Amino acid sequence: MSAGLDDAPDGAEDEALFDLETRLLLEAVYRRWQHDFRDYAEASLRRRMRQALRHFGCAHLGELQHRLLHDAAAFQQALQFFTVQVSEMFRDPAYFLALRREVLPVLATYPSLKVWVAGCATGEEAWSLAVLLEEEGLLSRTIVYATDIHPMALRAAEAGVYPLQRMASYSRNYQAAGGIASLSDYCTAGYDGAVFDRRLKRQMVFADHSLATDSVFSEVHLVSCRNVLIYFNRELQDRAVGLFHEALVPRGFLGLGSRESLQFGAHAHAFEPVDAAQRLFRRRA
Repeated sequence: MSAGLDDAPDGAEDEALFDLETRLLLEAVYRRWQHDFRDYAEASLRRRMRQALRHFGCAHLGELQHRLLHDAAAFQQALQFFTVQVSEMFRDPAYFLALRREVLPVLATYPSLKVWVAGCATGEEAWSLAVLLEEEGLLSRTIVYATDIHPMALRAAEAGVYPLQRMASYSRNYQAAGGIASLSDYCTAGYDGAVFDRRLKRQMVFADHSLATDSVFSEVHLVSCRNVLIYFNRELQDRAVGLFHEALVPRGFLGLGSRESLQFGAHAHAFEPVDAAQRLFRRRA
């Protein structure tokens, strides 16, 4: 006979009830605000929901649910706990070096380009790609779409202003990624931060897009979606990769995070590795 909640240790019962309340909260959020987090990885959600309880001073998830359903401003604030907004410029420099050496020479053969940074968070990756494309002489004929579901993160991404104290590490990443100048050439100090050049921004579009609920919005030549899929369960990972496959031109490129893989996914057969170590793939024709 299998054990039920009545037979479970107190700690296990508490975890099971917390997970049940989390699922109810996610369903309510989807029905009220049309943001779908129901297929996000449970372990990550459990940790972030506990952080949200502390932030909002709520005793339990039922109390948090009531607040988020009735207070639009609180829900917008809570998005920081449903999504992970962690990024840095030229994160994993070897990835950008592989793009520079193995992907951009192929993309240079197209008369015009579209690049999609999915789950752009506060924009560091999108601005990094803009710098990379500029250095390879491609930015003027490229549109970089940077998308996310978090409105505050998107505003920060579009502003392109980053703390001065982080620029030293960003510069080291840039040099390791094969940078041919100085990162400071692309930004100026102001507003207590480094402001990236508006000439880069002319080729960038920042927009709301959900990998959980939205469809493809454009045909693109490169999708860079790194350190996003690790927060999804298998079903949502398959949906997202399906969107990328649909969006990419035949033989277009897909970049994932260092801990992400297409292996065992529903669309594994649809891509071939370009640089397996750097998680770069190419859509099969």
